[in-house]
Amino acid sequence: MTNNADTLKIVRRRRVFYIPGYDPIHPRRYRELYRTEGAMQASISGYEIDLIGRQGTATYGWQVLGRMDGHEVEAEFDVLVWSDIVRDSMELNIPQTYLMMFRTAWTYISTGALRRLMWLRRGPVIAALYPVVALLLQLILALLVGGILGGLTEWAAGALSPLLGRILGWIVLLVVAAALLLWFRKIDNKLFIYYLMHDYSYSASTKGANPPELEARMAQFGDQIAEALATDVDEVLVIGHSSGAHLGVSILSDLLAQGRVPKGGPHLNFLTLGQVVPMVSFLPNAGRLRRDLNRLCQQDQIAWVDVTAPGDGCAFALCDPVTVSGVAPDQGKRWPLVFSAAFTQTLSPERWAELRWRFFRLHFQYLCAFDRPRDYDYFQITAGPQTLRDRYRDRAPSKSRIDVSASKYTSMVP
Repeated sequence: MTNNADTLKIVRRRRVFYIPGYDPIHPRRYRELYRTEGAMQASISGYEIDLIGRQGTATYGWQVLGRMDGHEVEAEFDVLVWSDIVRDSMELNIPQTYLMMFRTAWTYISTGALRRLMWLRRGPVIAALYPVVALLLQLILALLVGGILGGLTEWAAGALSPLLGRILGWIVLLVVAAALLLWFRKIDNKLFIYYLMHDYSYSASTKGANPPELEARMAQFGDQIAEALATDVDEVLVIGHSSGAHLGVSILSDLLAQGRVPKGGPHLNFLTLGQVVPMVSFLPNAGRLRRDLNRLCQQDQIAWVDVTAPGDGCAFALCDPVTVSGVAPDQGKRWPLVFSAAFTQTLSPERWAELRWRFFRLHFQYLCAFDRPRDYDYFQITAGPQTLRDRYRDRAPSKSRIDVSASKYTSMVP
């Protein structure tokens, strides 16, 4: 096996490492999503995919047998799990969440990151502001309802004793307001307000630096990928979705710096989907991420393809994560190849109308079936006979990509 960019390679065995975004849910959701959406895409595109459960391993994943283009391909998936870290970061009570909200908003405003992010794409910035506005509205509504009921209680009890009425009024106000805030949090699985607030605050709390527990987990992920590179598979494919994209950048950058990507080993390729890299790389303490972006964009051992879509309001669609972060070299930049999944063209008008306002669902569309597929097919990429590099070797980047420097902070750690 070789990593020579000029050599076409038929893949018969592949290892896939999927890095989720900021997601507290058990990784079985990704297996079920692959199973159901893969079957749907197979029926649309005329190939076969069989998903097989995996037992008795220390990591979570599954196996896939794909029959495409006259070839049979075995793919073994591993979800690189950090959902436990996510859950721990979300264990805040309601007052702590409001304090965190103000700190997060102040971080993005005071550093100038919010203004510069708005230059790129308003969609993900609006998505970031949504939990702030929603939490404030919930607080105002809770206090308003509590104040009205407390005022009525004070008026009714005041006929007996003004002091008693005042005390009971305040008690009712606080109890009603607290009950409403607790109810709002209980139904957050439909509103995603607390979830998104914790998501954006996770990186903002350190102004872009990785917390120690995340750095330790990323080192473990790197070890898993390095072990796969020592096996006889044809391709090791790393996929980073949403926040998982910037984790993947740093993990692969570390492997390169440590000399753990063997030139005679399997092809190592990197696919980022729905990335939100600027939300982190634009912060002042994100020097480690900016260095890793700079390193990964110049090497040619790892092919890096970045797929987003303007229809995904939660991603920085068609923003070259290296260039907009201000760390593209003057010469020698090779990656990433940036192009659009073009939801409005790859989904039928009926399907697009069904999904258009389901913003959270659209953020996961990259992992799902398209009823009018073009050259992006998640299941052909992960279970087909071509490496990621070969599949897109002649693919031109999208003409509408944004590749201008926009970050105020461009320093890189050594």
